[in-house]
Amino acid sequence: MSNPISTADLIDCGAGVRLERRVPCRMGDGVTLYADHYYPPRPGPNPTLLMRQPYGRDIASTVVYAHPTWFARHGYNVVIQDVRGRGDSEGTFYPFREEQADGAETIAQIRTRPEASGMVGMYGFSYQGATQLLAAAAQPEGLRCIAPAMTACDLYRGWFYRNGALRLASTLGWGLQMLKEDARRLDLRHESDLLERAWANLPAQFLETPYSAHPALQSRTLPTYLRDWIEHDIPGPFWSALDVSRQLEKINIPALHVSGWYDTYLGGSIDGFLSLASSREDQYLVAGPWIHIPWGDRIGPHHLGPDANLDTDALLLRWFNHWLKGSGEFDHEPRIRHFALNENRWHAADTWAGDATRILYLHSDGRANSSKGDGTLDAHPPSQAEAPDLFVYDPEVPVPAPGGLTNASGPSNQAVLELGNNLLAYTTSPLAHPVHVFGAPEIHLYAATSAPQSDLVAKLICVKPTGEAMFVSIGIARSQTLFPSPPVPDTPGLWRFQLEPTSCVFAPGDRLRIEIASSAYPLFDRNPANNVAPRNADSWNWRRSTQTIFHDPHHPSAIHLPVITQGATAR
Repeated sequence: MSNPISTADLIDCGAGVRLERRVPCRMGDGVTLYADHYYPPRPGPNPTLLMRQPYGRDIASTVVYAHPTWFARHGYNVVIQDVRGRGDSEGTFYPFREEQADGAETIAQIRTRPEASGMVGMYGFSYQGATQLLAAAAQPEGLRCIAPAMTACDLYRGWFYRNGALRLASTLGWGLQMLKEDARRLDLRHESDLLERAWANLPAQFLETPYSAHPALQSRTLPTYLRDWIEHDIPGPFWSALDVSRQLEKINIPALHVSGWYDTYLGGSIDGFLSLASSREDQYLVAGPWIHIPWGDRIGPHHLGPDANLDTDALLLRWFNHWLKGSGEFDHEPRIRHFALNENRWHAADTWAGDATRILYLHSDGRANSSKGDGTLDAHPPSQAEAPDLFVYDPEVPVPAPGGLTNASGPSNQAVLELGNNLLAYTTSPLAHPVHVFGAPEIHLYAATSAPQSDLVAKLICVKPTGEAMFVSIGIARSQTLFPSPPVPDTPGLWRFQLEPTSCVFAPGDRLRIEIASSAYPLFDRNPANNVAPRNADSWNWRRSTQTIFHDPHHPSAIHLPVITQGATAR
């Protein structure tokens, strides 16, 4: 990496901050990566904050973070680097593949620059969070702390798939976004126009079947990574070669993890924190009520209260001051800070999840279909025979995801969706006392299917006295993932899987509801209900199937809720 240019040639960003653009950093294989360097008003040496990203270094994740000049004004060199094959950087972009080596080499060079103190911290969310985890696993000298937000240590389970089901909307949407830049870099005008048209009507792309044959994936001149994600539908070496899932013990520095209850990568982010925190005391979690972008007090029409506007920039500044400047500002910070939905307040905790489990059992007289049906939830296991509930899954008309075809995240109202008989609904009586669910609910369903393969989807809903049914959390399981062999048709088996984690206070007068369906489209790909791989299925392959949910003394289907009963601290 070159030495800084003369002061006279630097760009004045105001308040004493100066910018040096397009600073080269040569990798060991000869590829040069480029970065923008922001210098603080006070002459060095100063600690350095590094962000490595694929979206254009001038953007610098300012969709959720303060501009780099803000951090520079607080005494940091800030380096925003285009990863390999993006922006001005040379080489070929294949997501995640080169980030560990490139990140470690970049840190080795920037820490020795004249303006640097030798201490480096990294920040960023989503892909920029993954670049931090990968660099940290390489243990480069000088990297003292990271702040990965809304990302995953395990790409298969936390980013692309959930219990065998592809996160269709986010995978296809992000892949198309990345391929657009590749087409421009490769001067492929036809492919670029095709991708731009697809991007302009993104919800229509989710309807393309089979999705493995999407027109945008057929070009042999574009990179293959989107096709690769779709084809590698089981965990294995393909995925572990890209992430840190088998290198967690190598991450030996403090990390501040930031998650959002309605973020696409929520499960991956929480699982990453829990995996690292199991052996280290210097892992911290902030779990807010946010979607992927932006972070604040509103999601669409839903107001989350003023406390949702947490100043994450100030939090990051205190984090880096603590570890890079020795300020001690995080000495009394709780290990976990989580925002309780529906109560709209922050809580502090030293350990993950509630201190008790509340089990609510499913009941009905055999007609729990829709919110108009007779499905109930209570704390009493079935004591006598109860008729099971049946619903028909039709992949041609799948039950939509909580955000509908646009896959809009947030606490969307499920009341209209719940009028359909293609799902089951089980609801408690109005609560007499508040119930604070904190952690990952786990569903135990004794279910049978008429198909050789199937999915079950469970949603946790907060039903308000007005009848509004606020979406809280979702989980899915594919039979191929849960069972070693295909289910015997129409024979009950235990489907046991977790919903995404949450923190939600059900207030007095609210009711808890569990929805059961066989799809949440296009959040997850639809199961064709036969032996055709979902990625290769279209209407020619789709088959309807009947799902049966049992709840009797021999089949006590239930939801297991982690709840806080004591020791909670509101802040």
